[in-house]
Amino acid sequence: MNEKIMDFDAARVFAETWCSNWCKVDIDAVVSHFSEDAEMRSPLAEKLTGSPVVKGSEEIRRYWKKAYGHVKSADLQLLSWSWDEPMRRLTVWWRLDKARASEYMDFDATGRIIRSEAFYGK
Repeated sequence: MNEKIMDFDAARVFAETWCSNWCKVDIDAVVSHFSEDAEMRSPLAEKLTGSPVVKGSEEIRRYWKKAYGHVKSADLQLLSWSWDEPMRRLTVWWRLDKARASEYMDFDATGRIIRSEAFYGK
């Protein structure tokens, strides 16, 4: 998606690719869509780093490798997604084992993620 303006069709492809990359636990592929100064928020980040906010694509990469680097594959199921054009926000709902979660990703005008936040349920 780099250097491509996000629209509904691009968001659909992105959501499917995002899911596929997480199933392979291809952290580098996931992080490649983040801008250098992106911010990511997650309850798990707070547990592992002491802060719910991880800033910068390289710090996001390090965090995810620490959190998931030992996992070889995951059966992540994309349940649904939505695209908010004016906000340039993709929201995905997914399940991994019995855990359910949602996550939003805000994109800049070039199609790179500038902000994301994950919400976990049961």
